[in-house]
Amino acid sequence: MNKKRDRLGVIFDILKIIRDHHNSIKPTPLLRYSNLSSASFSEYYAELDAKGFVKEITDRKGKKYITLTDKGFTYLEKYKTILGFIEEFEL
Repeated sequence: MNKKRDRLGVIFDILKIIRDHHNSIKPTPLLRYSNLSSASFSEYYAELDAKGFVKEITDRKGKKYITLTDKGFTYLEKYKTILGFIEEFEL
């Protein structure tokens, strides 16, 4: 039985996708890779943007890209630490 992702896990997945794409990805591929509905993705993206985890950059041709901020990279590292703790104590 598949376990649903919790909120923190979804945030981790979105940030990890951005990082794994050389810290620059267009919004539509990010939506597809995140495996969320467009409504859910919009909510998560708005929250991540408002809290300073991601930022949107527009290139000279007007194409928009999403990148991580330092805060986003820090979240990824801290979340890995939490996962390690959970695995270590078999929680």
